[in-house]
Amino acid sequence: MTLSLATACLWAVIASLIALGPRRFHWRAAWALIAVGVPILGWVTYENGPVWGMGALAGGLSVLRWPVRRLFAAMHPRD
Repeated sequence: MTLSLATACLWAVIASLIALGPRRFHWRAAWALIAVGVPILGWVTYENGPVWGMGALAGGLSVLRWPVRRLFAAMHPRD
């Protein structure tokens, strides 16, 4: 396992532990996870190829599903 994949796995473990914490910290933590996760995602893709990068992206989106839903809701408002 490459260092980038190990870092992505560590990111997922930290995200899961944050999800167990109090709800008042979830949104701030989500933005911090996004800020840290994007460079990790680029690193995984660069070092392991696009298939592993897409897998890491899918894993990150499954963990951060509410920020992604709100982003899509903001992009497509209901009138």
